[in-house]
Amino acid sequence: MIISQGFSSLGTSFKSHPRNIPLIVSTSWLKDNIHRKNLVVLDVRKPEFYSAGHIPGAINVPEDKWCVNDPFTVPFSTPWMELPPEEEMFELVGDAGITSDSHVVVVGSTSGSLNPMTPRALYGVAGADRVAITLLYAGVRNVAILDGGYEKWVADGYSTESGTVTPSPVTYRGEVDEAMFASIDYVENRIGKSVIVDARDPEVYCGDVHEPWNTQDGHIPTAKNLPAPKLFNIKEDGAGNAVYITYKNMGTLEETVSNAVGNDKNKEIIVYCGVGGYSAAAYFVLSKMLGYTNVKIYDGSAQEWTWQKKPVETC
Repeated sequence: MIISQGFSSLGTSFKSHPRNIPLIVSTSWLKDNIHRKNLVVLDVRKPEFYSAGHIPGAINVPEDKWCVNDPFTVPFSTPWMELPPEEEMFELVGDAGITSDSHVVVVGSTSGSLNPMTPRALYGVAGADRVAITLLYAGVRNVAILDGGYEKWVADGYSTESGTVTPSPVTYRGEVDEAMFASIDYVENRIGKSVIVDARDPEVYCGDVHEPWNTQDGHIPTAKNLPAPKLFNIKEDGAGNAVYITYKNMGTLEETVSNAVGNDKNKEIIVYCGVGGYSAAAYFVLSKMLGYTNVKIYDGSAQEWTWQKKPVETC
């Protein structure tokens, strides 16, 4: 197995399928493997940013195509960032030229504002994670994330190109991983039985800060707090913006996660956030990087939970 620099222990953490690429790839790994057979570089940034400059050969399927109910396009009462219907998802994967043998590297944006109310840079990282787990859910085995995203590729001095790369569509059929996601009823039934993890910032988790898409402040009863931003290193520009964002090293991730959720890697864990972004990042780290074997995502997250008038706790 090929291991990405800085993540050497990843070789044993992904148990559900054999892998032929690392889970997290560095810019140097991608540069050295850019002509690798079956490699698909999937840029999930907005089309205008992609067309202005992207990694050579990368195709563009923006992150908002990989979910339904894109944020702020439907009322607060309708859960955002939900999984696409199976047939639509398979069509999206096939239209991108992705097959069951593809090695997909997801490239997102990791730069921009770190304003606590609208941390666009962190949302960009979570968006790439969201696409990655959707591909895994759809049955694509070899999915990786480019550490630092497009901005680190540029910062490291690697070449880019403009314009558009058009993929060759294929017919994709996969087996979805139903065990990855949990319904609201399932979550309610598992309170006090499973480890429930809230991936939002502490002040939101505690109920001190209100998010407008929720009807109640606070967290699901018994939930532990593992803020997704704590999983990342942020290179800042001194003006409140991120130049790029990378994952913390494996040792730090192990310590951060075990302090929040414990060391039992076989116990069921259910992760959620506000609408479905940060939970994707937490799921990716817990399940795919650190080897927690029974992790689910509650996709409706706090938005659905509070609109359905389910109980919440505050700190």
